[in-house]
Amino acid sequence: MEYKGINRRAHKRIKTKGATVTYKEGRFFFSKKQFVEEFYPVVEMSRGGVRFLGKKLFAISSKVSIKISIPEESSPLILKGKVRWTSLNPAMSYKYQIGIQFDPFAWKKGCNHPEVLEKIMKLEQKFLANKKSVDH
Repeated sequence: MEYKGINRRAHKRIKTKGATVTYKEGRFFFSKKQFVEEFYPVVEMSRGGVRFLGKKLFAISSKVSIKISIPEESSPLILKGKVRWTSLNPAMSYKYQIGIQFDPFAWKKGCNHPEVLEKIMKLEQKFLANKKSVDH
């Protein structure tokens, strides 16, 4: 049965076919800790966060740095965020679904760069426009 309650999401979700994510735990972009070498499929993303499939169960509220690679985009999106939720993946191709909330975007230390937000907004326009043209 479809949920018909209030949608608390502040931003539209976009499905980015072929997009992948890799991560490293912690927020230190310039640390010696490397991004994991596996790439996991992105289910959907928005200005506020990303949902992807993975093999690892993350602790809620743990800090992560993520790199999202999107087909036809020249460079990946590199973001910091926090694990907000995890759940078992019903399809079982990957064991878990993971929800990451992005840290704020601002020109301050510890925040995500506003240029990344601009890229996400352009992706929204592109993918939502493509969806409308397919729907009509």
